Amino acid sequence: MSTTTRTPARPAITVTAADHAMLSRIAAGAVNTMPELAAELTRELDRARILPEGRVSSDHARIGSEIRYRDESTGRETSVTLVWPQDADIEKNRISVMTPIGVALIGMAAERSIDWTTRSGDVKRLTVIEVREPAEEQASS
Repeated sequence: MSTTTRTPARPAITVTAADHAMLSRIAAGAVNTMPELAAELTRELDRARILPEGRVSSDHARIGSEIRYRDESTGRETSVTLVWPQDADIEKNRISVMTPIGVALIGMAAERSIDWTTRSGDVKRLTVIEVREPAEEQASS
């Protein structure tokens, strides 16, 4: 009798066609410099539901979204804005999509949880509490 550890099912994620194309290019470019992160991002993109060109979902985290999430091990809530790597600024809570937490958050919707692995190898669970659309899109709505 074999013993297998069952990992929780990963929640459904949704990304825009434009974000999917750009994230795919970024993952391919990071294969040599950040192989584990590039592989994790590729796995996430492979399972994502891709919205047709021009469509967005205000319910799902995408580049520019402000995301409030809870660390399930500590109960601590954090708000971050998910950004492209060149726009990251930890002082302003602007988190690059090319970080372990950024990869975990992309495409997530509120009330969904996901396990993710920190840079130090710890597995943590987070739950998305709220996703707010990018500020420039709120202004034009």
